[in-house]
Amino acid sequence: MSTTTTEALPATTLLRFATAGSVDDGKSTLVGRLLHDSKSVLTDQLEAVERASASRGQEGPDLALLTDGLRAEREQGITIDVAYRYFATPRRRFILADTPGHVQYTRNMVTGASTAELTVILVDARNGVVEQTRRHAAIAALLRVPHVVLAVNKMDLVAYEEPVFAAIAEEFTAYATELGVPEVTAIPISALAGDNVVEPSANMDWYGGPTVLEHLETVPVSHDLAHCHARLPVQFVIRPQTADHPDYRGYAGQIAAGTFRVGEAVTVLPSGRTTRISGIDLLGEPVDTAWTTQSVTVLLEDDIDVSRGDLIVPTKDAPPTTQDVEATVCHVADQPLTVGHRVLLKHGTRTVKAIVKDIPSRLTLDDLSLHPHPGRLAANDIGRVKIRTAEPLPVDAYADSRRTGSFILIDPSDGTTLTAGMVGESFASPEPVKDAAEDDGWDF
Repeated sequence: MSTTTTEALPATTLLRFATAGSVDDGKSTLVGRLLHDSKSVLTDQLEAVERASASRGQEGPDLALLTDGLRAEREQGITIDVAYRYFATPRRRFILADTPGHVQYTRNMVTGASTAELTVILVDARNGVVEQTRRHAAIAALLRVPHVVLAVNKMDLVAYEEPVFAAIAEEFTAYATELGVPEVTAIPISALAGDNVVEPSANMDWYGGPTVLEHLETVPVSHDLAHCHARLPVQFVIRPQTADHPDYRGYAGQIAAGTFRVGEAVTVLPSGRTTRISGIDLLGEPVDTAWTTQSVTVLLEDDIDVSRGDLIVPTKDAPPTTQDVEATVCHVADQPLTVGHRVLLKHGTRTVKAIVKDIPSRLTLDDLSLHPHPGRLAANDIGRVKIRTAEPLPVDAYADSRRTGSFILIDPSDGTTLTAGMVGESFASPEPVKDAAEDDGWDF
């Protein structure tokens, strides 16, 4: 019976989703409940959790231990690292990123949600929408996560009262709509008791919507990267120089978006040189067509200069190159980002020197107002930046491509990741200002 159901589904049945929420809102318990009640936990894993729970004096298994794997996480009772879990039901396969709720680890939430197609944001029914809830909603909006689920957890601690759920759902939905979140689905749950996680709750007969798992299984997912602007960041050049292939020169990398075909006219950026694809090798075998997420080696008709960091694109659909990048960023380092800060900008496989020329605004999460010209961004701040790079970069708008429209800023002294950026993204359009950075040897 299950075989028939699976065969009836479309070929694309993978959903990438992330969880987010404040500390102690129950994210790890929700994930553990999903895995446990969907029969996705191996017997030895469950036995290990039961032993660990018993040693801590708990009567039943603490399902949060299924995801909190670091010793520091178990000792402190909080999630620190992003925990990836893979599970499946007869209707869909899932890749789940359980992200930390503590404000100190917001950087990890950015990492976990950057490739997600859906984000589950948990709220404690007793506390309602708090600052970290708003922060996670803002990040989901910035990262253009197309689907957001508001899971109002711990409903058992508020006597399963509908008005409590309704008030929280209304407040969050209004806030998310202001941010530009396209879709919010609110679900009242108790992760600890299992209400509305996998099975419908007998304690909330006033709720007629889907359970969390039912929504995850049925939410429409658009895997349309194969139809986006085609982009291939070159990771390395292959020159085997063997007797069988004395003139072989291939350009290897993972296709970030779109589809490439043999015979297609392409341009190499940032140089702007043009040629045609003479061959595509996939897993050592020649193919006529390759598409997004496949790792391939592309051969070109002409012997032109191509190296790591270059971008191969269709000639008819080449993005502009620029040295002036404007973006919205989430600052993730303890070290502040300041006007005049000298950094390395990593875009795709290319890393170049850059200077922060201006910080036009910082977003205030409470009321979504913009604080003009703050001069610096502290850890977990969200703001607008203007950056000047030493070399031209072929960047797409983040709205067009989450892969080639994003970048990170790196501290050149120690390699620390400072900031995650989305090209062109903005909550508002602050007035243009004159560049504030002084020339100091990195004048591009």
